[in-house]
Amino acid sequence: MSALSGQERRAGRASKFRYNSQVALRDPTTLIGILAALLFGYLIIVPIISLLVDAGRVQFGDERRIGGEPGAFTLYYINRALFSPVAQSLFWTPLTNTLAVAFGAISISLAIGGPLAWLVSRTDMFARRWFATALIVPFMLPAWTFALAWATLFKNRSVGGQLGWFEALGLTPPDWLAYGQVPITIILALNYIPFFILLFGNALRRFDSQLEDSARMLGANTPTVALKIIGPLMLPALMSAIILAFAKAIGEFGVPYVLGLPVNYDLLATGLYRSISSRQTGVAAVLATAILLIGAIALLVDARLVREARKFVTVGGKGAMARRSALGPMRIPATAFAALIFVVSVGLPLLTLVLSTIMRVPANFAFSNFTLDYWIGTNLDTVALRTGILLAPALWSAAFNTLWIVGTASICSGILGLLVGYVVVRTPVWPLAGFLRHVTFFPYMVPGIAFAAAYLSLFAVQRGPIPALYGTVAILMLALIADQMPYASRAGISAMMQLGKDPEEAAQVAGAGWLRRMIWVVIPIQKGALMTGVLLPFISGIKGLSLFVILAVPATDVLTTYSLRLVDYNYTQAANAVVLIIAGIAYFGTVLAQKLTKTNLADGLGS
Repeated sequence: MSALSGQERRAGRASKFRYNSQVALRDPTTLIGILAALLFGYLIIVPIISLLVDAGRVQFGDERRIGGEPGAFTLYYINRALFSPVAQSLFWTPLTNTLAVAFGAISISLAIGGPLAWLVSRTDMFARRWFATALIVPFMLPAWTFALAWATLFKNRSVGGQLGWFEALGLTPPDWLAYGQVPITIILALNYIPFFILLFGNALRRFDSQLEDSARMLGANTPTVALKIIGPLMLPALMSAIILAFAKAIGEFGVPYVLGLPVNYDLLATGLYRSISSRQTGVAAVLATAILLIGAIALLVDARLVREARKFVTVGGKGAMARRSALGPMRIPATAFAALIFVVSVGLPLLTLVLSTIMRVPANFAFSNFTLDYWIGTNLDTVALRTGILLAPALWSAAFNTLWIVGTASICSGILGLLVGYVVVRTPVWPLAGFLRHVTFFPYMVPGIAFAAAYLSLFAVQRGPIPALYGTVAILMLALIADQMPYASRAGISAMMQLGKDPEEAAQVAGAGWLRRMIWVVIPIQKGALMTGVLLPFISGIKGLSLFVILAVPATDVLTTYSLRLVDYNYTQAANAVVLIIAGIAYFGTVLAQKLTKTNLADGLGS
């Protein structure tokens, strides 16, 4: 009898499974989810696998050197990059430099950003709300904007081209100050300060002041409150900011390219670029894999910290107090400190770039030295750029490519992000929802330079029915869509979680099919989320460099690669002018995104 009951139970479970499967297959979200999973599996997972495989197989052109057929398994590239006589210069020195720069930049940005986060979040500092926005401007601008400003000021005779401002004034900066570890560390530190203001400041704003009051009522002094109450509760947010800054530093390319390559100071990202430029594809795959693994481990640790932090939620909620501390006599010095950081990290670099584009001779402030020739002049005495930058056809071609490529990719990312959000929230197949949620976030764990190398590995040659895409607009669009999906998918998932099923069900009862419901119900209601899913990838793509510098060719030149080529030509004024255009688009695009979505970046990055 019990055996019969067991058979009946198994039959019942099988029948229920078949019924649920049939229901799931009839649901349009299942088909859409499967298609999306296949698409993102190919655009995200397959390039990474291709990159990993390239590190262990003979590359075309190396068969005689290695003694194997192209595609055969080999450990040659791993041995060459890690253990050969040239491994020190190929891998270990760039790795050491990368870690030294990353830890140095994080230490400086933590020492400055931590106090600033507290000042703008929990004190009565003068102009607190203005500083809350002003101090995160570096987050909205390309990091290498500030590297070009530094080079404009401190460049010396170690490299050719126009004099730096200090040298033009008779002061020759030493090499260690003009190039290499020190300036790269300082620039990255200034660029990462907003991480601490956003993440740490957001946690401070949510901290309940009643916890401090309770501790003081029990006799705890200020150091005890800071170490025993505030510190442990703020540690997850602080560690998250540190790890995110570290992951970003590992893949940073623009700053070390401008300030490191002139003196052969290589980081992993520039070492990867050198390997690709010299067609050492196998070694490049090893370096890219190292960058990928370090970035992935850092962000996995961050995800673990976020999960641990949720176990220690403070009691408060809507009734929580976030009382501001009175600075008293320190109010003016605190405000002066914030103003100084703003001037150094935003005001001075941008002013330097602007002035450099309207000066014939560097650092000569005589009225006769100012000119608009580098913007709108004609018949200039430069070899490859005979007109001002606004009259150069190459600028407008690069601008058109930028808007066309980044704009199209961003629109596709926004639509796909909304569809991913729809499937994740609506599908009855939870493994499919989980896969889409995680695979669309995975590019955030891969530094851009490594992701570009992965796409180069996959699409450099024809594979089956997929033709070789290197050198085409298609490879840039596909890489951008995949790279920006973390922003677009999170916007879509967040929006769909807030949308109930009632509007759709009402339309379905009225006879509307799935496509009609999406066009006339879901998209109009979630137009804000769709706009966010388009604008965030657009802003990130406009100022992005790592993907383009690997995948773009002269025919697909964009503003970032065009400006970098002007840097290589030592056309300082023209390069700085293009970077100012990029910075303006990125900044005003961010402001527009905040206006349209009624959000405020200064309120924190949230979860």
